[in-house]
Amino acid sequence: MSSVEQRLQALGHTLPAAPAPVASYVPAIRFGNIVVTSGQLPMIGKELVFKGKLGKQIHEEDGVHAARMCALNALAQIKTVIGDLDHVKQIIRVEGYVQSADGFNKQPAVINGASDLLVQAFGDKGKHTRIAVGANELPLDAAVELVIWAEVG
Repeated sequence: MSSVEQRLQALGHTLPAAPAPVASYVPAIRFGNIVVTSGQLPMIGKELVFKGKLGKQIHEEDGVHAARMCALNALAQIKTVIGDLDHVKQIIRVEGYVQSADGFNKQPAVINGASDLLVQAFGDKGKHTRIAVGANELPLDAAVELVIWAEVG
């Protein structure tokens, strides 16, 4: 088990098995020393755990948890490409999409669930650039979708 996975475990998180794609795409791809994930949803196995719009069906705290789940799924995808999360040199970028009801504008707070987890797991190597945007609809009615870009060695 990598030291990153040990830190996650100490925080109470287990790296899940990498979710299978739900359509015609690859879940993560490496080009040179960069790995980019496809959009990851808050899935456990084949079950989408958080559905609906933030500010309507989903509370902000649950959105934070959903973002954290998306980050764990993205890390699982990265691990399938590089074999060991200790090979991550830097988390470069997080792209967070939050399915939002009219008037909900706390997307950055929701995506902090993922950002905070990455910094806790990787330390300074987990600090990243980011976008946190609201979306009217997301695939499968997911509350949150997340993409991670990582530099690997």
